[in-house]
Amino acid sequence: MERNERIVRSFTQALGLLNRGKFSEKLDAELGRALEALEQHPEEKAKATLTVTLELTKLGDKVDIKPTCKLKPPEEKGLHSTTFWPLEGGLSVQHPSQTDMFAGPRDASARVSG
Repeated sequence: MERNERIVRSFTQALGLLNRGKFSEKLDAELGRALEALEQHPEEKAKATLTVTLELTKLGDKVDIKPTCKLKPPEEKGLHSTTFWPLEGGLSVQHPSQTDMFAGPRDASARVSG
């Protein structure tokens, strides 16, 4: 008796069969999102990660495969810190030992030119 069964031995072939091809379509869409995010990233160097997980479960004489994918887009450039100095129960952006250059014009007549 000849068996007329389709035997899948290729990862890519199995991937195309998951969820009747819809998982492969989802992967294509996520790859497109990753590439778009990389193209739009303002930095010269950026990295995105697309993770595919296949959970294989044996149930008696059959095997169920549950696919998932997760896209980690490139990280946005973080904001820089701003330095403050504690002063009188609050915060100041002026270093305590420096003159306040934003307080307005100062009298320069006492300067001796030399």
